[in-house]
Amino acid sequence: MEHPCLRCGACCAYFRVAFHWSEAEAFLGGNVPPELTEKLDPHRLAMRGTNAAQPRCVALRGTVGEAAHCGIYPQRPSVCREVQPSWEFGTASPQCDKARLAHGLPVLTPEDWLDPFDAGEPPLPQSA
Repeated sequence: MEHPCLRCGACCAYFRVAFHWSEAEAFLGGNVPPELTEKLDPHRLAMRGTNAAQPRCVALRGTVGEAAHCGIYPQRPSVCREVQPSWEFGTASPQCDKARLAHGLPVLTPEDWLDPFDAGEPPLPQSA
């Protein structure tokens, strides 16, 4: 099964990606490439391209809704790591749904996560 995010990219072209500056400081353990960021305020950086009227992260590769992926996936900021695709772990994600709808894409459903080799069961809800 291909992960739905590998053909989406809507969140990367909808939200401002802001995070603490230390995430781009190697000497503090940060791994976000600093050349892909811009200063947002004294405490935060933003991924270049996301603090615009029509955001698109500089690290996004491909075409939203067709074939898109993060070009720095292992080095992406914490806020990107925190966005959960709808139904991947058994619950809807308002962020994912909002970004997909803004790009004219349907929201993900539990069926989008069915593996054709599974027994046809959607993912179980996460326990609280």
